Amino acid sequence: MRIDLDRWEEIFITITRNKTRSLLTAFGVFWGIFMLVALMGGGQGLQDMMSANFKGFATNSAFFGTNKTSEAYKGFRKGRYWSLEVEDIERIRQQVPEIEVITPNASRWGSTAVYADKKSSCAVRGLRPDYVHIEAQDMAMGRFINEVDIREKRKVCTIGKRVYEELFPKGGNPCGQYLRVDGIYYQIVGVSLSTSNININAGSEDSVTLPFSTMQQAYNRGNKIDLLCITVKSGVPVSSITDKVEQIIKKAHYIHPDDKQAVIMLNAEAMFSMIDNLFVGIHILAWMVGLGTLLAGAIGVSNIMMVTVKERTVEIGIRRAIGAKPNDILNQILSESMVLTTIAGLAGISFGVLILQAVETGTAHTDTPAHFQISFWMAIGACIILMILGMLAGLAPAYRAMAIKPIEAIRDE
Repeated sequence: MRIDLDRWEEIFITITRNKTRSLLTAFGVFWGIFMLVALMGGGQGLQDMMSANFKGFATNSAFFGTNKTSEAYKGFRKGRYWSLEVEDIERIRQQVPEIEVITPNASRWGSTAVYADKKSSCAVRGLRPDYVHIEAQDMAMGRFINEVDIREKRKVCTIGKRVYEELFPKGGNPCGQYLRVDGIYYQIVGVSLSTSNININAGSEDSVTLPFSTMQQAYNRGNKIDLLCITVKSGVPVSSITDKVEQIIKKAHYIHPDDKQAVIMLNAEAMFSMIDNLFVGIHILAWMVGLGTLLAGAIGVSNIMMVTVKERTVEIGIRRAIGAKPNDILNQILSESMVLTTIAGLAGISFGVLILQAVETGTAHTDTPAHFQISFWMAIGACIILMILGMLAGLAPAYRAMAIKPIEAIRDE
């Protein structure tokens, strides 16, 4: 393949003939592609940071709690306080086959964990082993609660990240050691490093977690529970079973079917879906702003090329007079437009990636590191858009140049 060096030299001379004009024209394209890359990469980074806050949390989950009633029903007065019970678990499991996991959650706030001369304020949670399907436990040492702990009501516990750091500031494996909570000693069997901005009856990092049966006994809770945690089977929308579960609970506890206040329900699936839709909107907005700015830059290139063609009318006329074909003129103008657009665009992409890399490096050592970069295919797509815009920007000036008649151009001189 033969490279026409004379042609490329001519393109370079034409672009650099008026450096200030070419620089200002190129800046429009540079800024447009930079905005597109920065907005898309920034949006991806923010999404990663947001997702990190929910890491390990079941997206197909729902939670049911209690509140005082707002309707009198079957002899019970309005404003009655009530509690969920262990029996509700099996009752709901039998009547709602779409449920995959249903597990209780019991919590107590304001406790203090003590080890040797160290203290840590904490929440106490009573959970079953299947709670890991609701909120995954990142066990750095030891294990989570198991079925034997539940069956034998063992006085064992796992501790969260903050509790571990405060009770064992020098580090080390605390498994096998005993800590005291509310006057009772528990043997540590695991350390969870799970962190999340979603706290369902206390977060993992601030908690001492006991077997559910042990907590029932230690705090004389009987068969009462604070929350029912549910996940549904694959392909089943959470919203399709929440009303049914709510009515089962209301019927069992003599609550008016139309009482909107008595049962508190949190649909995590709807919340995650809302967050996903938010970021879809952010990505669409980023594309609109970026492409709009880029299009404005391409229009600027087209306008400057029109001015350039007008200034070169005599030159183009002479070239036509000595035998240059219309397609030669067309290719020359299009090449100049595409070269100017491509150079400015690649500079914008490079600068955008550099800025995103700096931001990513700055967040690398935080609790929520994120990937502030665009994908390879997005970069390829940006380059294709650049080439298309460069060609489109040069079309109008190129066709105007083709329309120049040699005799009229020379006579105008």
